[in-house]
Amino acid sequence: MLVPLIVACALFMENMDSTVLSTSLPLIAQDLGESPITLKLALTTYLISLAVFIPISGWIADRFGTRNVFRTAIGVFVLGSICCGISSTLPELVIARFIQGMGGAMMVPVGRLALLKSVEKRDMVRALNYLTIPALVGPVLGPPLGGFITTYWHWRWIFYINIPIGVLGFVLATKYIPDLYEDDVPPLDLRGFVLSGLGLSILMLGLSTIGRHLIPVSLALGLVAIGAALLVAYLRHAKGLAHPLLRLDLFRIPTFRAGVAGGTLFRIGVGATPFLLPLMLQLGFGMTPMESGALTFISAAGAMFMKTLSLRILQRWGFRRVLMTNALVASATLGGYGLFTAQTSHLVILGTLLFGGCFRSLQFTSLNAISYADVPAQRMSQATSLASVAQQVSLTLGITIGAAVLQTSSWLHGRDHVIDVDFPWAFLVVGLIAVSSTLSIARLARDAGSELARRT
Repeated sequence: MLVPLIVACALFMENMDSTVLSTSLPLIAQDLGESPITLKLALTTYLISLAVFIPISGWIADRFGTRNVFRTAIGVFVLGSICCGISSTLPELVIARFIQGMGGAMMVPVGRLALLKSVEKRDMVRALNYLTIPALVGPVLGPPLGGFITTYWHWRWIFYINIPIGVLGFVLATKYIPDLYEDDVPPLDLRGFVLSGLGLSILMLGLSTIGRHLIPVSLALGLVAIGAALLVAYLRHAKGLAHPLLRLDLFRIPTFRAGVAGGTLFRIGVGATPFLLPLMLQLGFGMTPMESGALTFISAAGAMFMKTLSLRILQRWGFRRVLMTNALVASATLGGYGLFTAQTSHLVILGTLLFGGCFRSLQFTSLNAISYADVPAQRMSQATSLASVAQQVSLTLGITIGAAVLQTSSWLHGRDHVIDVDFPWAFLVVGLIAVSSTLSIARLARDAGSELARRT
């Protein structure tokens, strides 16, 4: 189980970097002489870089080997971190974040690919648990670590701390990550790469800027339309191609279709939570960032606890039953966050967040595992690329929809700002989107994923 732990270190580094940066944006903006709103370009640029290069990650891993690509991706991510640390202007920081995104786009999907190809199916759930636990630690440590570094050191150390982690990951990957190739790699679908890269990056840029006052709303909506049109053009291009970049025919596999389609809807709902919950606690209830963080971290603790039980639960009840029941409970809990008020006891909030974190964690573990249950080994690279693209788009959509509902509620009530009564509607909408994932899951066979769950 060394492979999932090594890949988990890369995922931890990436997740922690994002949360630490978000906490420190105001001080970085002040040091660079920019406004915090403008500096959000550094966050958006990273997402764009991911959208461009994730689709090609599977082909590159097949062509050059998982170990070589994974080590190179770590090196590129660390190089981007160093460039971020020495940046003295906003354009320099934006370019450095794009380089970081290139590394992140290859690092996590290729690491996951190496994991899926190197473990037996009966060990996949346990391996995915090892992979995701450090990823959950990153968002917990990120905000306090970012505040500590910017308060007592300097914001540049936010990026420099990636150097020792990256060096350790490079050394361990050299020793333990298997170097897996495909014998017959088709030529790169260059036109598909251009269409998918441009389409996804423009779409995610538009979605991530709607309602955040980075650019006019009309321009953001125009970007969404252009990105969607380019993706439609890719679909037409890929339809008649023998070896397209993103293999949409993978959706003919029932377990992959249910895992990715259901996972996309569930992630849209859950992806809005890190955006909505802190806003509700701070803007709606008047809490300080420290008070808000002291409450919301508990959901990650619940998620980590559930990772120790997920395999036993799947062994007892199977994927289909667990996914259906758990989606209903997790979505109801998500919608229930909107029932919090400023008078709600902190113990009640902590208990609800802990409960919700447990069930969301079980759902993600089950969805991630069932997605690859029946994917042939030679098509695993295309499957990981396509699933990674869906995850990135769904998380961005979640934030966009949550923000849109908040703004719509405030507009209908004749206000130009958000208050506490707007949040119940937002949590209700994202909860309904999350529960709609059961429509895809319900089509699974009753014995789907039995080998993964070690059931007879």
